[in-house]
Amino acid sequence: MSASCCAQQPKFDGASPAFRRALWAVIAINAAMFVVEMAAGSYAQSQALKADALDFLGDTLTYGISLWVIGMSVERRTAAALFKGAMLTVMGLWVLGSTLWQVFVLGVPSAYVMSFIGMLALLANVASVLILMRYRNGDANVRSVWLCSRADMVGNVAVVVAAAGVAATASAWPDLLVAALMAALFLSSAWQILRQALAERAAARMAAA
Repeated sequence: MSASCCAQQPKFDGASPAFRRALWAVIAINAAMFVVEMAAGSYAQSQALKADALDFLGDTLTYGISLWVIGMSVERRTAAALFKGAMLTVMGLWVLGSTLWQVFVLGVPSAYVMSFIGMLALLANVASVLILMRYRNGDANVRSVWLCSRADMVGNVAVVVAAAGVAATASAWPDLLVAALMAALFLSSAWQILRQALAERAAARMAAA
């Protein structure tokens, strides 16, 4: 009985001034890191850093969508979550593809630039995760913001580890292996978002019927 009651309790949908402020802060962090990392990637001619910069840009856009749909119907909120799940899927495939290009076409990436910018990106995403931690169990739209930031933080750690591996071995293979793990994390987060969004949409339609 208690489990059934708990299952029927509505999840936090983001409709609070505190969550809006948190989301604006995270949007600002991600937008700033997109500019910094894209400039660094262009300077160092690093495809991996440019790909990670696009990750920050993607997060900025999807977080903006999350902010826009707060307070709207379940149908629109789940549509936004589905879009973000699709974005994460594309992101995972992009990370894997761009790293394969880096390894087999452009050669060994710069371990120094990877390490420095990777640590800077990690600090930015740790700040985002801490800001959003209290909202990690919200509805699909709210939770997707948390999952994106968490995935990015783990991915930044992986980039730093890959940079150490590249420096130690003078080989690009550590970058490739870590990229595969990052891609798997992005795809896993995308699956969680898509599954929750579809379940919430189905439940809302059943309730309306």
